[in-house]
Amino acid sequence: MSRYDHNLVVVGAGSAGLVAALVASTARARVVLVERDKMGGDCLHTGCVPSKALIASAKAVHQLNVATNYGLRNVQGNVDFKAVMARVHRVIASIAPKDSIARYESLGVTCVRGHAEIPDPHCVVVDGVGYKTKNIVIATGAEPVVLPIPGLDADDCVTSTNLWSIQELPGRLVVVGGGPIGCELAQAFNRLGSDVTLVETEDRLLPREDEEVGTIMADIFRREGVRVLTGYRPDRCVGKRLSVTGSISVEELNFDRILIATGRRPRTTGMGIEKLGIRTEPNGTLVVDRYLRTTVDSVYAAGDVVGPYQFTHMAGHQAWIAAANALARPFWRYALDESVVPWATFTDPEVARVGLSEEQARALGRDVVVTHYELDDVDRAQTEGQTEGFVKLITACGSDRLLGALVVGPEAGEIISEYVTAMTHGLGLRKIFSTIHVYPTRMDAARLAAGTWRRKNISERLLGLSQRMNDYMRL
Repeated sequence: MSRYDHNLVVVGAGSAGLVAALVASTARARVVLVERDKMGGDCLHTGCVPSKALIASAKAVHQLNVATNYGLRNVQGNVDFKAVMARVHRVIASIAPKDSIARYESLGVTCVRGHAEIPDPHCVVVDGVGYKTKNIVIATGAEPVVLPIPGLDADDCVTSTNLWSIQELPGRLVVVGGGPIGCELAQAFNRLGSDVTLVETEDRLLPREDEEVGTIMADIFRREGVRVLTGYRPDRCVGKRLSVTGSISVEELNFDRILIATGRRPRTTGMGIEKLGIRTEPNGTLVVDRYLRTTVDSVYAAGDVVGPYQFTHMAGHQAWIAAANALARPFWRYALDESVVPWATFTDPEVARVGLSEEQARALGRDVVVTHYELDDVDRAQTEGQTEGFVKLITACGSDRLLGALVVGPEAGEIISEYVTAMTHGLGLRKIFSTIHVYPTRMDAARLAAGTWRRKNISERLLGLSQRMNDYMRL
């Protein structure tokens, strides 16, 4: 008889859990996938999918409202917010079959709905039923952090989790938090017709990015009609009025709804992991080694419950490593490489980055070359009337190898992929510059930025030799 009934039990069917279960089933392991709520997790139901669907509607409205810039007359977008939200839910429903119980069971995964507890390192109990397993992967995700603002009525407060159930467009919306979620939703709701005020306690928006990013986004938001208050903290609510305090003034903000977008914390409670000796970091994430193993040998973890990158693509990447290591131990193991992790914020223009920022590189004492290329030099940007933004490349002095790249502009999340590939596979800017790109496309910005680096880093000695040769050839 087998010692264990299963090779792997995965707790959580969000982005990380689904990938972990898929890896295990592909390897023909016996795998159980446990989910207490909906298959697909936050990304499908309350995160990436609904937010990008909403942003798409908001962008369409914005394009109609600036149609005069394109020689069009008598064009205006009139928003039917219920129809917008209905479309959001249709998009969710169209993607849901990929993450469904039916699909995963067809792949050989045993799907179980219920609350999971882990009483020992080789057993997961779901609503009283135990599953004996060689290894466990915890992929329970994260949830929004709600600031304890005195006087705030719960009915007036929404987060990225419960936002998608509202049916009426807030006339006055206060967004607390100027990170990626806050910025994306503040711009989207403003474009859909809400009177939006965005409050951020730091002195700039998107504080994880370079300072110039926060500056350009604040300028764009203000130009579109969003009131931006950086360096302000929320103090209290009295009725439907929020008091926020800055360094030199106090502002009173009237609202119909408050959207709290101040970060997310890992879901680790209720499983009994503390009794097993699974350690957590001060911020609540699970302590794991470079193989995604927790402080208990048979228990692995992946996704937002591990962090520090709360991205769907990183959750999936961690998940296949965690699952592969759980299945292959003790014969083989794969280490997580976090040296090239891309991310994007889907504002308009988008912000995308990979590797070190300029601020990070200089803080580490690196001797770097910074190449800055403005997107108004890209012909496709000119034809589309969207020239705001830039490409910023960080290289070590004397080398064309990238330490980091930043793109601000339309489709930045697509453009950054070329730099991600280059950094992953050790390709320098000379290789990018010598690669044929389709004209006219925005992707050509990656080549043109590399060309800017090349022109600024050509050897004067080589140019001198070239000049003397050309002088000689004229004789």
